[in-house]
Amino acid sequence: MRRITSRFVLLIASAAVAPLVMYGVISIFNLKTGTESTVTEGNRRLAVQVAEQLGQYVEQNTRVLKSVGIELRSISLEPWQQSRVLMDYVIDFPEFREITFFGAGGRVIATSRVGDAALTVPDGRAVGSADIFVAPLQLDEANLPRTTIAVRVTPSGQESGWVVGEITLESLWQTVDRVRVGAEGYALLVAEEQRLIAHGNPNKKGRIVSDPTPGTSKGPEQQFAMLVLQQPTEAVRTQKYFDEDGREMLVAGARVPDLPWVVIVEQPTEEAFALATRLQGQLLVAIGLALLGTVILGWFWGRSFITRIFALTRATQALAEGRMDERVAVAGKDEIRQLGDAFNSMADRLVQLQEDVRRQERLAMFGKIASGLVHDLSHPIQTIVTNSKLIVRMFDDAEYRDTFKRMIERESLVIKRVLEDLRNIAQPIPLEHFPVDIDRSVGDVVESLRVPAETAGVNLRADLGSLGALIQGDVFALGRVYRNLLINAIQATAPGGEVAIATEATPERVRVRVSDTGCGIAPDRISAIFDDFVTTKRRGLGLGLAISKKIVEQLGGQISVSSEVGKGTTFVLEFPRAKARPIALAAG
Repeated sequence: MRRITSRFVLLIASAAVAPLVMYGVISIFNLKTGTESTVTEGNRRLAVQVAEQLGQYVEQNTRVLKSVGIELRSISLEPWQQSRVLMDYVIDFPEFREITFFGAGGRVIATSRVGDAALTVPDGRAVGSADIFVAPLQLDEANLPRTTIAVRVTPSGQESGWVVGEITLESLWQTVDRVRVGAEGYALLVAEEQRLIAHGNPNKKGRIVSDPTPGTSKGPEQQFAMLVLQQPTEAVRTQKYFDEDGREMLVAGARVPDLPWVVIVEQPTEEAFALATRLQGQLLVAIGLALLGTVILGWFWGRSFITRIFALTRATQALAEGRMDERVAVAGKDEIRQLGDAFNSMADRLVQLQEDVRRQERLAMFGKIASGLVHDLSHPIQTIVTNSKLIVRMFDDAEYRDTFKRMIERESLVIKRVLEDLRNIAQPIPLEHFPVDIDRSVGDVVESLRVPAETAGVNLRADLGSLGALIQGDVFALGRVYRNLLINAIQATAPGGEVAIATEATPERVRVRVSDTGCGIAPDRISAIFDDFVTTKRRGLGLGLAISKKIVEQLGGQISVSSEVGKGTTFVLEFPRAKARPIALAAG
């Protein structure tokens, strides 16, 4: 059976702890997902912002070249004058290293460079019909990024040509270097062919110089940039990967507008989600403390609740075991206190009822004993009183004196037997154990009861078939048992009926069967006929069968009864068989 403490703990767990745990799990999950979403969105916006800045930087330089083309196309200048204009632009815009104006067929018309131009016209297959072309990024001799921008121009009355400018991207590096995300988050730039061009982490700038050639194995940054380039221009990609140092990084990539460049903002997840981890830990501690507090409070409250129930249980068990003085002291002002008070009132009432029952039982027992004594003793005492009065008148009659003597002895024996029954019911009868011939002991009792049986008109029959079997017993006690059973049978049998006593023996047991054809015993009373003060007759104490049962059991035997109303009753005595012969027979 499950204890109430287990059920109470389950009740607290289901009513308080479980919702708190569920709330904690949901809160931690929402905190984690919300923080990840916020941090990821912040890095994504930063990547987009840096990509727009780089796009504006390239677009600004492109507008400079467009201005150069418009100026050269709008006025008629000599080649040396055009070269002078280009030199002025290079001086005004230091990010330009060289600007060269090409005519039809790739012929150099003017250049800002002293000497021959180092730039060339872009390949027509790469340019197509576009008016602006940005060449792939390259590193110069100082390992600084540079690129070439070409703008198509068409001077008045001439064929279309190109204004080509080579620009350094040191400001691009500076823009990338200025991007910081937390303490360990940086930005980097990956150009076409997955080439790493800029990296904000000072410890990783060496990878720009040692970046492998196209077609070789690339790092996680370049692979991520390739995924970004495969998306639409306006798309921004975010994910996680492990860098070459094995750290998990949260990355966001945005494509530079109109260019095959990708700006990547990366930050270690340990740092990116540090706040969430710290808040998660604090939330776990708060939930743990709340759980602990709930359990402790529930334990103290439940202990005061369950302890009182256990006190009631112990007191109830004590009452069940007969300790009627047990009481329970229950504190509080709730229903359990009321239950405790009701229990104490019930216990007091039970004690009172028990005393009343005992008093009634004693009165009933005393009344029954008194009634039995009156019935059993009134006749012999009255006989003695009557004859005592006659003896005074007939004292000189010798014959009457002999009759008076026999009457006194007979009635005294009756009174003595009644008093012995009362004494023997309180304590076992001391018995002797000698080998007894069962047939002889039964035959002696039958002979002594022939006259009472004939007087009652009952045929008394003895079937002695044990052939001298022996039992260990007391001759006088056994005779008393036989006499009680036979007298009861004679009294219960109507005139003309029969009472039979039979013996039989087996190698191990000896049985004595007493049966009659009397009125029988009702089934509802047969189970109690061996109890003290139980009788089916109108007079008597009802001790004969109770004493007989005790004698049989003291001799190691058993007694049983079967009866049918209107047909008769049968008592069976069964004793262990003895091996020794009676002393009297051995002496004979």
